[in-house]
Amino acid sequence: MARLNNNTNDPTIVPKADILEYLAFSVFKQGDIPTALEMTNELLQLTPDHERATGNKKFYEKELAREAKEKADKMLRGDDGSPEEEQSLIENAVYLNQERQNYEKLCRGEVIPDAKLVAKLKCRYVTNKSSFLKIGPLKLEEASLKPYIVVYHDVLYDREIELIKQMAKPRFRRATVQNHKTGQLEVANYRISKSAWLKDVDDDIVRTIGLRVEDMTGLTVTTAEDLQVVNYGIGGHYEPHFDFAREEEKDAFASLGTGNRIATVLFYMSDVSQGGATVFPGINIALQPKKGTAAFWLNLHKSGNGDFLTRHAACPVLTGSKWVCNKWLHVVGQEFLLPCGLEPDDE
Repeated sequence: MARLNNNTNDPTIVPKADILEYLAFSVFKQGDIPTALEMTNELLQLTPDHERATGNKKFYEKELAREAKEKADKMLRGDDGSPEEEQSLIENAVYLNQERQNYEKLCRGEVIPDAKLVAKLKCRYVTNKSSFLKIGPLKLEEASLKPYIVVYHDVLYDREIELIKQMAKPRFRRATVQNHKTGQLEVANYRISKSAWLKDVDDDIVRTIGLRVEDMTGLTVTTAEDLQVVNYGIGGHYEPHFDFAREEEKDAFASLGTGNRIATVLFYMSDVSQGGATVFPGINIALQPKKGTAAFWLNLHKSGNGDFLTRHAACPVLTGSKWVCNKWLHVVGQEFLLPCGLEPDDE
């Protein structure tokens, strides 16, 4: 374009309108639709009756509108990409704006915990009625009382971590979410990471970690999902989402036949120099990754309804690499271990 402007009298120079058309199409193919539209508008100022440019302008505008709608829809989705409870547009705007602000502030470390709430939190050794843990009790640190979120220290060991990494690396794929309309798995800009799944039969270490989860939670892992291993590189993140399926998502885990996700256990397999915290925007809590620790929380109330305060996010990694693995426990099999409440609104 600079050569064109400097050689306006050179008959061998391609007309500016043609250059703009080719440039617009090129940047469109690179995914930069706003720039493509800007160049097309400039072309139409030079040649208002340019037929292809007129058609391209309509197409680019349509694509931008579609992307804006998809982005708005995705902001309202949870872990499996499904829409949340129906609310008015105004309520959604307020909710999302406030959540987004809290999410970003928590990731930047700008939120100071409420001193009165922090004073109620305790650290202690626990056995969780496990005979095995009477020999070596777990170190528990409370992070939140409502919802109840705890962090267990020194529950994953270096040898286990290295083995899990070695098994996961060859299986890594770009992490996906489930489209709530088509049911198909797809990549999404609000989840940037690589993930792999490990089964108990893959190695005794994987099975041992499952047994350790039972000791930590008092729940059974016989109906749990396989161990998911996730790696977040620089800029890797996962925006606010739920781990459980909402009430309207009747078939979210139908293929598993084990009901909803009742609990989450999130193991941290690396330290992260900057970024990478797990944050809960609804309660202003941030958990910093620490190698060998594990966070645990219940996703459902005793009524079986989802606890919306467990909505959480993985902050962008600014320095280094973040490794985690998680175990999602399901409702089926927990009937006598964690009984339902007697009332529909029990928490």
